[in-house]
Amino acid sequence: MHPRNRYQGHYDLAVLFKLEPRLEAWSMLTPSGKLSLNFSEPEAVKLLNKALLKQWYQLQWALPDDHLCPPIPGRADYIHHLADCLAEDLPTNHGPQISVLDIGCGANCIYPLIGSAEYGWRFTGSDCQPESIRAAQQLLAMNTGLTRSIRLRRQKEQSKIFDGIIQPKEFYHATLCNPPFHSSAQAAAEGTARKNNHLGIAEHQLNFAGRYHELWCPGGEVGFITKMIEESVLFQQQVLWFSTLVAKQQSLAPLRKVLTDHSVPVRREIEMAQGNKKSRLLVWSFHNKRQRKELVKPA
Repeated sequence: MHPRNRYQGHYDLAVLFKLEPRLEAWSMLTPSGKLSLNFSEPEAVKLLNKALLKQWYQLQWALPDDHLCPPIPGRADYIHHLADCLAEDLPTNHGPQISVLDIGCGANCIYPLIGSAEYGWRFTGSDCQPESIRAAQQLLAMNTGLTRSIRLRRQKEQSKIFDGIIQPKEFYHATLCNPPFHSSAQAAAEGTARKNNHLGIAEHQLNFAGRYHELWCPGGEVGFITKMIEESVLFQQQVLWFSTLVAKQQSLAPLRKVLTDHSVPVRREIEMAQGNKKSRLLVWSFHNKRQRKELVKPA
């Protein structure tokens, strides 16, 4: 994990049970006799997130059923790596002068919450589903001051990503995204079955939940990120760093080709790991270091 990640290998369950007493009902002993949680249960994961956000950031958090429930440590890792990119070009990577766009913030609004708490960034969160925007707005209202630092916009055209969200004369120091992984509902169901088998769950349930637009789209993550790269060309003067999570190692090769085909000069692949789960960040910019310095220089 990133060295600045507050989670470094274990949960203090005694503290978390005090912060969220309902979480203790999902405790269990591992074969070695250690106290742990039943991570195969969606409610356990949701309550764990609620306790972690309260412990680390003093945030109140809730999530409607059937929406994507993200792992907090992994999402925090993304934020910290993005902050490292920004530190290359800015006097400081902290503060409200830094503006970040979250594509597909979802009902959980997790990246804006963590980025605002850790670094004081200002966020715009977009989503194509009205119910996700409403749930995220309720989340912000639960926490004093967040409606001033995080704004939400609905993407009215599901075939578009940045278009319709980034407005004329707006500038973002970074964009981030957790794209749909799967290419179809069937692929998502098969992924759920594999995950459940690994966790020893008989039922066809996904412990991180998620609605269809959060889990799959035509072309899967390669199709979605390809579209993102294509649109990023149009907004290259309004964004310093574009980025996205890439779940599958095999997705990188076709995405590298897309970046090459669109003459993107600066690109990075950042490996991340949480337990046995590995993922990576794909980060790109249309500007070299000197150009980035000019782009963010005060007028």
